[in-house]
Amino acid sequence: MTKNPLTRVGTLVGFVLILLWCLLPVAWIISLSFKSQEAVTNGSPGFLPGDAWTGLDNYRQVLQDDNFLLAIRNSIVVSLSATLISVALATLTAYAVARLEFKGKRFVLTTALVIAMFPVVSLVGPLFDMWRTFGLYDTWWGLMIPYISFTLPLAIWTLSAFFREIPWEMEQAAQVDGATSWQAFRKVIVPLAAPGVFTAAILTFFFAWNDFVFGISLTSTERARPIPAALSFFVGADPFNRPASLLAAAAVVATVPVILLVLFFQRKIVAGLTAGAVKG
Repeated sequence: MTKNPLTRVGTLVGFVLILLWCLLPVAWIISLSFKSQEAVTNGSPGFLPGDAWTGLDNYRQVLQDDNFLLAIRNSIVVSLSATLISVALATLTAYAVARLEFKGKRFVLTTALVIAMFPVVSLVGPLFDMWRTFGLYDTWWGLMIPYISFTLPLAIWTLSAFFREIPWEMEQAAQVDGATSWQAFRKVIVPLAAPGVFTAAILTFFFAWNDFVFGISLTSTERARPIPAALSFFVGADPFNRPASLLAAAAVVATVPVILLVLFFQRKIVAGLTAGAVKG
């Protein structure tokens, strides 16, 4: 059915307005990252840096900061580790939920959904006391365990939708050809569910990489502090005058991995999020 020209124009205008609304803060931060601190302090007018342009000086200064480099290392290690563990556990659990019939199956799914919706802030106090008692405070594992706990339910729900769509006969055919149950799962089922696996992995990575509440509450030194929490301690030479341009440059650097992941795996993300939305 051909759309009315007025409808198409309205759709295009709405799309452009939404795009500008979403990208304007990002563009503003990028512009701010190229301005000098003096220009920001004096209230440099305009969106573009103009005379306040400093080139890549802010980025060089940020990447030469030892604490920021440690924060990058911590975020990479914690996020990747939490992602690998969460996806591995979610893949096995989602397969069992999708393929097997057992007592309490609905309870497992309901509990997983409740955990995923639980407010993060309400757990910070108990975790703070527990981690100090168990020796997990200010460690990588002290961050990875909460990340896994909150991302595992969402990963299970995402992967369950994919496993339900895979015909059971394909696994049976692999077993008839001589494959064991584990080999059929690893070489047939998991590759077919690759979009769901990628989606679960990327969502888990996003949660761990962007988390601020756990990062600021469960760490006290640069030994395990991730990037979002480290930015709040980035005060520069003058603690009473926050270096807005340096913070903007650091925020841009911290956002680059997320943007690259979305660009590389956008099709798999869309396929994973829409799994099970259409029947037939």
